[in-house]
Amino acid sequence: MAHLFIFGLGYTAKRVAALAKSAGWHVTATGSDGDVDFSDTDSVKSALASASHVLSSVPPERESGTDPVLEAYASQLGGHWLGYLSSTGVYGDAQGAWVDETTPIGTGRRTARAQCDAAWLELGARVFRLPGIYGPGRSAFDRIAEGKAHRIDMPEQVFSRVHVDDIASGVMAALASDAAAGAYNLSDDLPASQNAVIEEACRLMGEAPPPLQSMDEAGLSPMARGFYAENRRVANGKAKRVLGWEPAYPTYREGLLGLV
Repeated sequence: MAHLFIFGLGYTAKRVAALAKSAGWHVTATGSDGDVDFSDTDSVKSALASASHVLSSVPPERESGTDPVLEAYASQLGGHWLGYLSSTGVYGDAQGAWVDETTPIGTGRRTARAQCDAAWLELGARVFRLPGIYGPGRSAFDRIAEGKAHRIDMPEQVFSRVHVDDIASGVMAALASDAAAGAYNLSDDLPASQNAVIEEACRLMGEAPPPLQSMDEAGLSPMARGFYAENRRVANGKAKRVLGWEPAYPTYREGLLGLV
């Protein structure tokens, strides 16, 4: 039986684990909901020794910018199929233009993520670059219900996004096909403004959308302001061609309907 070892059983990796288990894989993982303690070196090494495939969803350290998995266990990863959940933030600001896997990385605010992305590529990993992730418990519906939804008056601003279940199916497509190492963008087919998503969610909820505001009026955090500082459309053609992947939620409209 194929054995998938996951570093960091968080929101997205849990969906990958569930899909892998349903396909007959043996799955072990670190994380608060996992069965292996990341800091227990012997346990991790033992799990890695029996694993055929390794996936990391662990982000860079906030302070140092280093990758915790590579810092602690890089020497144990040789001979495994490797996967890494990265971010399309590595592309930086494209002023609304399309980016794909040939676009240079490391020019934006996510410099640490770009360095970790490059390090995993150098190891021969399949690096899945992910835009804004949404799904059950993490969607426009939740922000509206919590009173945290905003419509920012930036008419030309667009973002790409992806449903968490489409990430899981993309990773599984790579696992099942023994995909070649390299970067893969897993994003939906319709980059759109955050305003459009909020408006559609409000329509489905039967609520009036929040007013248009400037970032100052909305009182956005520095992290949220950074989100709006970059503008790009993420192409997913390589994942479709090479992995045979098709998103079940090709736009935010299907994605939101799936959460109703």
